Order: sequence, then C-alpha cells, then structure tokens
Amino acid sequence: MRSTPVPTALEALERLHLRFADADGLVRTGGRVTEVTATHIMVDGLTRTARLGDVVELRSRAGLKLGEVVQIASSGVMVSPFDRSADAGVGETVTIVGSLGLAPDDSWHGRAIDALCRPIDGLGPLAPGTADTARSAPAAMSRQRVDTPFRTGVKVIDIFTPLCYGQRMGVFAGSGVGKSTLLAMLANADAFDTVVVALIGERGREVREFLEDTIGKAIRKTVAIVSTSDESAMMRRRAPETAMSVAEYFRARGDRVLLVLDSITRYAHALREVAIAAGEPPVARGYPASVFTDLPKLLERAGPGPAGEGSITAILSVLIDGDDHNDPVADATRGILDGHVVLERTIAEQGRYPPVDPLASISRLSSKAWSTEERKLVTMLKALIARFEDTRDIRLLGGYQPGADHELDQAVRQVPLVYAALAQSPHDGPSRDPFADLAVGLKPKEQPVAPAAN
Repeated sequence: MRSTPVPTALEALERLHLRFADADGLVRTGGRVTEVTATHIMVDGLTRTARLGDVVELRSRAGLKLGEVVQIASSGVMVSPFDRSADAGVGETVTIVGSLGLAPDDSWHGRAIDALCRPIDGLGPLAPGTADTARSAPAAMSRQRVDTPFRTGVKVIDIFTPLCYGQRMGVFAGSGVGKSTLLAMLANADAFDTVVVALIGERGREVREFLEDTIGKAIRKTVAIVSTSDESAMMRRRAPETAMSVAEYFRARGDRVLLVLDSITRYAHALREVAIAAGEPPVARGYPASVFTDLPKLLERAGPGPAGEGSITAILSVLIDGDDHNDPVADATRGILDGHVVLERTIAEQGRYPPVDPLASISRLSSKAWSTEERKLVTMLKALIARFEDTRDIRLLGGYQPGADHELDQAVRQVPLVYAALAQSPHDGPSRDPFADLAVGLKPKEQPVAPAAN
C-alpha cells in the first residue's frame, strides 16, 4: 500500500486559506460552537483572534446568522446573536467578519431601516455611501460653541426651556404620559435639514402610525432606525448607535441634524441584559457598571461638530420607571444632558397637554436664547405658577380670601390663562412666536354688552 504523503507547512496553510476564505480571498478566522443558551452562544477557537465588538457569522441549518463578541475568556468567546433566537447547534462553524460597515448616503432620507441598516419599509435596497462614519466624540477643544437658538414650535418649550443648535435635551416621564407625542411635535420643527429618529423598544403597531401620521410630511427629511420590543437585546442596543452614526454623517456634511431617541431607558435595559448575560454583576438597582460607561460614550457623540461641520441636536426620552425620578438611569442621564423637560402625570390627568412641568424643567443654555425682557417675563411667570401650585390645597379647602394677598390674587387670575395659552396638540401646528401667542392668551376677555332696557 502506498502511504499518504504528509502535507508540508505551506500546503497546510493553503488548505486553511481555502477553508476559511471568502470568494474574494479574504481570510476569516473560524471556531466551533460549544454551548448554546437562550441569550448567547459560546465559541471555541477564537480566543486569540477575537476582539470585543467584533461581528461574527454563524453558519447553521437556519442559514447565516450574525452576532457580536461580548466576552473573551481563556475557555472560549461569548457571542450574543442579533436575532431573537440563535438557532445554533454545537459544533457549527463561527467566523469573524470584523465590524459591520456603516456608510450612510443622502438617498437615505425618507427611509426606515433596522439596527443593522437593512431596509424595512419595502422600498428596495439602500444605496451605500462612500465611507464609514466615525464612532467617537469630537475632541472637546475642537468643537464649535453652542450659542445659536432655534424655535421648536412647541410653546411651552420655547418659553420655559428654549433650545440651541447642538444642545442635548431629555424628556423625562413615566409610561403613557405623552413622551412620544411631544417628541413627534419637536421632530416637525422647521429648523433642521435632517431628522434622525431612533425608535428603541417601541410597540410594533405604533411604528407606522408614528412615521406616517405623526411625523407626516417631515418624513422626506427623516431617516428612521427601528428596533421594536420583540427584537433581541443586541438589536435594541445597536439601534441608537446606528442612529448616532447616521446623524454624524449628515453633521459632517454640514447639516443641522435633529436626533430623536425614544427611549434611552430601553437602550439602558438592553445594555443591562447583554452585560448580565456576559456575567457582569449589577451594582445599582440591577444595572451593571458598564451601563453608566456606555451612556456618556453614546451621548457625547452628539452636539456641535468641529469647525466647518454642522451640529447634532439630540432630544431623547427617558422613561421613569415607577415615576421615580431618582432612578439610576434617569439620574445618570440628567447629569450628561444640557437640560431636561419633565412631564407630570398629574398635569396630564388635568387634561393639559403637553403636560410639561415648567418649574421642574430646565435648559442649561436658556441664557443664550432669551432676551433680557424674555428672561424677566419667564422668571415672573415661574414665580406666579409656584405661588399658584403651592396654595392649591388651601384654595380647595376654602382658605383663600381674595384681597388678602395681592400676589396670590394675581396668580389666581393669571396662571389659568397661562395654562390655557400654553395648551397645544399635534393638530394645532407649530407656534411661530410663542411669546406673542402667550400675550394674546393673557389679554382680558371683553365682556358682552347687555342690551339696553326699553
């Protein structure tokens, strides 16, 4: 019998190349699945070559599946799949494909995509851009200053918490109070060239309603990134990062970009789910420490760009779990942002929309937006509102006597008119001059003249 020749080292290398190379000749490092759970898979053979954040490709009976490396240990590599179910088997092949390229293009306006930049609107494939976008915040000293105000068209926002281009503002509220409606009203502002909307963990039935009805005509300048609540934690974690990268592309092009993230809390939930699955211990009400590292890493990428570029104005919703404003995610996010708008359930129950609490809301850049007269007026209005609300219980119990306190008398007369003047729904359209609208609302109504007696 003739013995089988032993391959040389060069021949063995060529065979490995053919085994793990694509049709274009790119060599990919491969491993084997050793363990499968509901949230992740363990892979052997990638420990020396894998890096955190690498995207891998799983070849299973269900076809090609993508996942991301979330932990590297001497015993193997942990991969979280982008699909809800990995549908993998022990022994199946996993190869590293590097990072998923994200190259936005101007033609993406009016499109809806998922977290992996796959179109979900049935309008055909996306046209890729020419270069990947950067994924780090601009250097602190190279950023332009934030000093140019704009009108959102929402009266209560423009009066009490005015915004500037490049500002990052949070909308804090419990569930069902009206966050998404207010965000949609802000997304219809005429001040922006491009709007990037990220719907993270939203109910699937609300996506078309939000984009087609609420966004409406503004969809022509909008790029929507959607990851519904039934998708995996990896997709919900990646959706705001994809949205930020798309916004960065248009900012680099010189656009004034509005980035709407709804909601950052569900992004934090996805971060928590992935981190705990990777074995990271919780440190604050169930949240691992990496959550509070990833939040500023994402949000610091928004804001003004270097000289010659545009800006990203970020407005994001923060879901207050149990209406607790000291929730760890809410507290951490509030410290990163340039202001916050608080929506109160009690105000919504009174039928006042948007249910913004002007006393609890603040814009850290309001001094750059108000004139001297506007600042004095807003300060006076807040004092009247505070006096009106502080004495609500006393007045309900009959302890208020008109004429005994001039300031309280003024608050009782004026504050209900202020509340009525600030009421606004998405069907009312944007306000062009909120202070003028407020002045009209505060004018005393003319009493009808009684007919003269015969």
